[in-house]
Formats: sequence, C-alpha cells, structure tokens
Amino acid sequence: MTEISTPLAGLDAIDWSELEHAYGPAEDVPAQLRDLCSEDAEARGKALHALYGNIFHQGSRYKATAAAVPFIARMAADVSLPDRHEYLTMLAALAIGYDESHLPAGLDVQGWRSELEEFRARAPEEMRAEYDAWVEAASDEGDRRVREMRRDMFDHERHLEAAEAELAAYDAVRGQVPTLLPLLADVDPAVRAATAYLVAWFPEEAPDALLRLLDVLDAEPEPAVLATALVAAGLLGDASLVDRLTSFLTADEPIVRWAAAIALARLIATGAECTESVDVLAELAAAQAEPPEAGVPFHGSDLRGYAASSLTLLADRYPDEALDAVTDGLSATSGPATFPVAEAALKLAFGEPAPNGLPAFDELTERQQRLIHTLASLGPDTWRWANFWSIVQAWRLPQQREEMRAYAGLPHE
Repeated sequence: MTEISTPLAGLDAIDWSELEHAYGPAEDVPAQLRDLCSEDAEARGKALHALYGNIFHQGSRYKATAAAVPFIARMAADVSLPDRHEYLTMLAALAIGYDESHLPAGLDVQGWRSELEEFRARAPEEMRAEYDAWVEAASDEGDRRVREMRRDMFDHERHLEAAEAELAAYDAVRGQVPTLLPLLADVDPAVRAATAYLVAWFPEEAPDALLRLLDVLDAEPEPAVLATALVAAGLLGDASLVDRLTSFLTADEPIVRWAAAIALARLIATGAECTESVDVLAELAAAQAEPPEAGVPFHGSDLRGYAASSLTLLADRYPDEALDAVTDGLSATSGPATFPVAEAALKLAFGEPAPNGLPAFDELTERQQRLIHTLASLGPDTWRWANFWSIVQAWRLPQQREEMRAYAGLPHE
C-alpha cells in the first residue's frame, strides 16, 4: 500500500511487529501515526494519548520510539496539518524524557554517551558485586530493604537495552533538527515556541540552532515565544551570549525578564562573567514571590520551580539571598509544585545530602531553622506525597509531617 500523505511515506515498509514498545510488539503504532494526520480532532487526541502511553511510557523509550520519530517530525513540518506544536513537544519528550532531570544545567549529551559506553564495557558480575557492597553500606534497616529491592530488580541486559533505546530515540530526533529549525519562523506562534523548546536539547546542533534563535530574539513579537527562545539560547550558548541576553533583563514583560534571568543564571554557572548578576538574582527571587503567568514549556511550565533550581546556580555568589528567596517561594507552594522548590531550598541550605543526616535543630543556623520551620508548616496536601517524602529523606529529615514539626520544635497538630 502506498501512503498518500507525505508524512507517512515509508510507514508500511517497517516491520512494526519486530519492534517493541511498552506493551509488546508495536503493531498498533502505524494506525496511531495515521490518526495523527486525521481531520478528526478526537481521533488525533486519542492517537497522541496512545503514543505517549506506548512509545513514551512514563518517560521510557523503546525500539519503536526511534522508528516513529521521522513520521512525527514530518507531520510537524507539514503546514497542512493541525496540532503541529503538539508533535514538536512530543519529539522533545521522545528525545530526553522529562526535562526537569536536565535542568537547570541543560543536557549533558557527551556525558550521556560516555555513561552508556562505560556500561557496555562492564561485566554483569562486577556490577552485582557493587550492588552487594552498596546494600551492606546501608545506614539502617529501612534503607537496607530499599537497597536490596533495587539490587534484586536490577537486570543488566534489560537495563542496557533500555539505555540503548533511549539514546537511539534521542539521536533519531537529533537527525530531524536541521529540517525543523526553519519552523522557528513559522506563522504559528505555538509552533515557533515548540521548536525553540525542542532545539534547546541538542548541544551538538548548537552552531546552527543558535544562529536561528538569535534571529528570533531580534524579531519575535510574542512574549511567550521570545521567552522560550531566550531559555533555549541560554541552554545552548556560552559566555559570548551574556551581553546579548542581559539586554532582556529590562524588558517590559515579566515572562521575558524571567527567561533572561534563567538563561543568564545557567551561563554564570558555566563561568561566564555577568556584570548584572545581582539583577539576575532579583528576577529569580521575584519569581519565587510571584512567578509570571505560564506560557513557557520548560520545566513543565512550572516557572517558580525552574527559578528555584536556577537560584542554586547562584549559591556561590549569593548564598543567603538565594536561600531566603527559595524559602519564601516554598511557603507559597503546595502539592507537587513544592517538590522542585523544596529540593532547591534544601540544597541551598545544607549542600548535597550527607549520609549522617542533620544535627539537632538548635545547632542549625537561623536560615536553616527557618527552612525547617517552613517545611514543617506545609500542609497535608504536600506531605501526603511520597515524592516529597523522598526529597526530605535524602537529607535524612523526618518523612512524616508531625515528626518534622517535632524536630522543628513546633506544636503537635
């Protein structure tokens, strides 16, 4: 059968039954890709949902993922199709998973490639012995049980297969970047923003991508698109961009100033000199008190959370001010939005997690005590999440709200 629609050319030439996704053979993927080209909005929505579930299951990628990438990329570039920004966003997810794990520093693709090569070179028996030693080094019985479970679940062959599939998906999307870069000038602002977001994750394509992004900075009329391009430029660029990005710290639109501060914080962390670093701090601190309205796709559009993690990049210059700002932001959050802010605050207050935990409350500094009070004062809608427990537990803090309140000397509720 010959496909009529150009984006689907070659779809039937692939033996999808030989490719795996989350639920087994990927025989359902061709129909879902066809439905993405449908004129029926409901059919497109169902197909997109299904693909996120099978070739991107909870962030995992599979052999079928890389095979689907060229078709989705051609759909994104086909101006006759709707929802093209959705397909660009999906391509970014297929390439990198959830972006929070790569922020605020950006994607270290060379480290990723080296890590996979090192894993390939290691014998399963050697890794098993390291797991055994890790279990023996557990700090208590609860920690030991968790470590034993992780050791027992580890499967060298499956882990290698998954790691190779993830990098293959990344490289498949990378191969489409040159043909997608022109979409930074698309007539649809949603497409322009999604393209800027996508290209931010490919440092190996930075020379061409940055030239295009700088054109966006010169001409983009939409604040949200401009802000997305600023963040992308900051993730791909180096010290040579500092002066160019600094000019946006005085923009009228809060989202643009926020994006410039995000971009500059990342460049400062790489060693770039920025004479306006105090203004970067001020913008990120302002976002803790009152973040701009969402409209930028980075960090799941959680602008306060992204600003909090970016403030950790300024800790060497402004340790007290950064911690104060993030603690203020923490007090204004609840539920899942608390997670990145709490992690940033703990890192600013105590550094990286230590195996021996924290000292008695009265031995903490005033700012550290204020942070513990803030954590203990967060409501049940935050403390009910296991994600939050794992964050505080990493610093060997109590995992239950009442225990945290007791540690902080607060009354029982």
